[in-house]
Amino acid sequence: MVTLATDADFQQLLEKNEKVVVKFFAGWCGTCRLFAPKFKKIAEKDEFKNVLFLDINAEENPAARKLAGVSNLPFFAVFKNGTLIGADTTAKEEGVEALIHKIL
Repeated sequence: MVTLATDADFQQLLEKNEKVVVKFFAGWCGTCRLFAPKFKKIAEKDEFKNVLFLDINAEENPAARKLAGVSNLPFFAVFKNGTLIGADTTAKEEGVEALIHKIL
């Protein structure tokens, strides 16, 4: 399951969940829209059942964007115990899964 998060709840979600992966997107970003079903499919994999998957609109949530160092879209960031462990701009499932493995 992928949860939509905002600046209002992002920090709390990081504090309450040991392993978090975030996809930063924008409504105008075609690649972001195309990747959305792939991100959902990754989130449903058994090997990632203990990972929280978040979607954050990068344009509407500047604090979260700044915390992750978003430089392009789509942008993926992984956090462990509230600390940014890795980030990447990719449109490949393999790239996102490699990032997630850094926090497992």
